[in-house]
Amino acid sequence: MFQTLINAFKNKDVRRKILITLALMFVYRLGCWLPVPGINGHTYEGTTNDGSILGLLSMITGGALQNGAFLAIGISPYINASIIIQLLTVAIPALERMSKQGEEGRKKLNKVTRYFTLVLAAAQATGIIINFARSSASDGLPVLSTDIFGVHMPRALVGVFVGVILVAGSMFTMWLGERITEVGVGNGISLLIFVGILSTAGISIVSVITAWVNGNETAPWALLAFLLLVVVIFAFIVFVDLAERKIPVHYAKQIKGRKQYGGQTTYIPIKVNASGVLPIIFSTAILSFPQLVCSLFLSPTNRFLVGWQKWVGVGTPIYSVLVGLLILFFSFFYAQIQFNAEDVARNIQQYGGNITGLRPGKMTSDYLKKINKRLTLFGAIFLAIIAIVPSIIFNFVFTGVSATLVNAFSATGMLIVVSVALEFEKQLESQLMMKQYRGFLK
Repeated sequence: MFQTLINAFKNKDVRRKILITLALMFVYRLGCWLPVPGINGHTYEGTTNDGSILGLLSMITGGALQNGAFLAIGISPYINASIIIQLLTVAIPALERMSKQGEEGRKKLNKVTRYFTLVLAAAQATGIIINFARSSASDGLPVLSTDIFGVHMPRALVGVFVGVILVAGSMFTMWLGERITEVGVGNGISLLIFVGILSTAGISIVSVITAWVNGNETAPWALLAFLLLVVVIFAFIVFVDLAERKIPVHYAKQIKGRKQYGGQTTYIPIKVNASGVLPIIFSTAILSFPQLVCSLFLSPTNRFLVGWQKWVGVGTPIYSVLVGLLILFFSFFYAQIQFNAEDVARNIQQYGGNITGLRPGKMTSDYLKKINKRLTLFGAIFLAIIAIVPSIIFNFVFTGVSATLVNAFSATGMLIVVSVALEFEKQLESQLMMKQYRGFLK
């Protein structure tokens, strides 16, 4: 990967795209620290470190929510909107027709996704403002200020103003991600999530080092042990993420006119973890949504909220079991969308190919389905292990000051970081390959 980066910086066009990407990500991180008028940032600073759902959102955005910043909501409404639209594409015929209309259909789906993002951002901002209105620091100072730029305003008007700013920040984050995709290296949304996770992890590592400097003798050993476990988990994730089953396909020789086609052997690559981190995101989003809504709109002493957190809250045994089952379900669901064995078998037959020992058509299709189901099962078990086991180990081993590392850099976060880093390398390699082909043609 380092060699790919060196080669990318040697190419003028690719280097320009990388610099544009870095500049846009710097703007994003700047927005995560830019305070919103009407929020007492120093008052709210301690209210998201208690393991609540708002604390989780703050960690995902790299501390933006904890800082009461312009981009406090971040990219989460766009991610949720994209997931929902993608699932509805299978169920709603109109959206399915759009997805099959090529570039024009993709533009229409993106437009629908943007509108839905606006709706979700408004709903999330409303819940956060209600939580802000109820929250106060230990000294009784409110989170929402009644003074904006020295002008005294009613608290309701301040809430509306802050909500509009938060929604605008979410839409601006979506715009930054799209700009990175269009004029930068690519995968803008994934890179913003990548930067947010690394920023939160970096802040937590600095806090542990600070505790070490202040006399905490266990902090360096906890940090060293955590980093060693992270390296092991990273290696395991990379090993499985790059694993694939190569199915050889032989194409018969065909003579058309004076030219001969075919007569070669290639392969169909089927990845073990083809769905990536999406099943984990789907599962955790579904299970955490009731707790998120209740935490934002209900009192902390509400019986339903207390019961949910006790039995189905994050970290409970029932939660872990449900997450594992949902990961299995969504892995198979997403695998059916990504890999259509019948279409692949039909394409092989049309181009005069066959898998060794199998007849073209239904026999090939059944074979591909069987292989895909086996790989999907192994990938789903891998995702379930990554989502559940490391978190249990971390929470059991690391306590006190080192617990901030676990909260900031979970196994799911590691999986996202590895997937985005590998995809970033592929994007750079494709950009370099494209430049080489253009230079050869010239």
